[in-house]
Amino acid sequence: MNKTIVHHESADSLELADHQPKSNRFTIKLGLDIHTRLFVVVAQYGHAALKPPRRFCPPEFLPWVQSLVAAGHDVHVVYEACGFGFGLYRQLLTSGAYCYVIAPRKLDEQRTGVKTDPRDAATLCQRLSRYLDGNITELAVIRVPTEQEERDRQATRQREQLVRHRQKMEAQGRSLLVCQGFPAPAHWWKEQTWTRLRKLLPDWIIASLEIFRPALLSLQSQISKLTLQIESGASLKIPRGLGKLTTAITTREVCDWSRFANRRQVSSYTGLCPGEYSSGSKRVPGSVTKHGNPRLRATLVELAWRMVRFQPNYPPLKKRLIILAKGSRATGAQRKKAIVAVARQLAVDLWRLHTGRCTADQLALTF
Repeated sequence: MNKTIVHHESADSLELADHQPKSNRFTIKLGLDIHTRLFVVVAQYGHAALKPPRRFCPPEFLPWVQSLVAAGHDVHVVYEACGFGFGLYRQLLTSGAYCYVIAPRKLDEQRTGVKTDPRDAATLCQRLSRYLDGNITELAVIRVPTEQEERDRQATRQREQLVRHRQKMEAQGRSLLVCQGFPAPAHWWKEQTWTRLRKLLPDWIIASLEIFRPALLSLQSQISKLTLQIESGASLKIPRGLGKLTTAITTREVCDWSRFANRRQVSSYTGLCPGEYSSGSKRVPGSVTKHGNPRLRATLVELAWRMVRFQPNYPPLKKRLIILAKGSRATGAQRKKAIVAVARQLAVDLWRLHTGRCTADQLALTF
C-alpha cells in the first residue's frame, strides 16, 4: 500500500506564526456613568464580552485611563452630557483617549423597570461598540464648545439668571402692593417711581419694600454692565429689529454657525420643527419637537415678533402678515403657529447670513 504524504504550502508559515509574539493592543470601549463622588465604568476589549462594572473615585479614573493609553491601547470613552460640564472630556483628550459626549437619553429602552448605574454604563458601552463599527445612529454625539465659547456663553446665561431674580423680587413687591389695594407699577423700585409711590404708602409697607430695593438696584446695575459687555461683541452693522444684544445671544448659544451643513440641521437644533406621528396610511402632524437649545428657541421667537414691527417686508413674514399684524382677527393658535414658522425660517436665514451664503439685501432685510 502506497502512503502519500501531503505537504501544505502554509505549514511552515503556520508554525512560524505560532512562535510570533501576539499583539496585546486592543480597542477598549468604556461606558461611563458619572456622579459627584463615583464613576461607574463598564469596559469592552475589542469585541469580547463586557467586563464586570468597576467603580472609581473621580481622581482615580483619569490615571487608570492614562495607564491604558500608555500600554498602547486605543481607548474610547462615552458618557452623557450633564451638569458637570466638559472638563472630563478635555482631560481625556489631553491624556490621549477618544471621548464622546452624547445627549442624555432614556437607556432602559426595553422598559424593564430596573435602572442602575452598572446597567446604564453597560448600555453606553454596547452603543459605543456599535457606533465604532459604523452604526452612527447609536450615539447622538454633541459638539463640545471650546473654553472661549463657554466663557462667552456664560456671560449671556448669567445675565438671564440675574434678570429672572430681578423679576421675582419685583413681583414680590407688587404682590404686596396689590394685596393692600395700592397702585403697583411695574418698576416700582426705580428712583423716580419710588419717590412718587412712597407718598401714598403707610410706613409699614415702605419698610417692607425697602428690604427689596437695594437688592433690585444692585441687580439692575449688574445687568446693565453685562448688557454693555455682551453688546460690545456684536457686529457693528445689524439689520433693523435684530438688535445687538439678541444677535450676540444667538451667536453665543450657537457657538459656531459653520457647524451646520444644511438648513435641516439648523432647524432641528432650534427645536422649532413640527413633530409627526405616522403609521401606515395614518399621518398625524404634531406640535414642535422642542429638541435642541431652549434658550436659542425662546430668543428666536422673541426676535420673530420684533420682526413684525421692524421688518414687515421680510418674505417669510410678509406672507403671514395678515395673521401676525396688529389688529388681525386670527386666533391665538394661528398666531403661534405662524410666528413659530417665521422663527424657524429666521434661524436658517441667520445661518446663511453668518456663513456668507447670502447677504442681508438678498434676504430683504433693511438697515
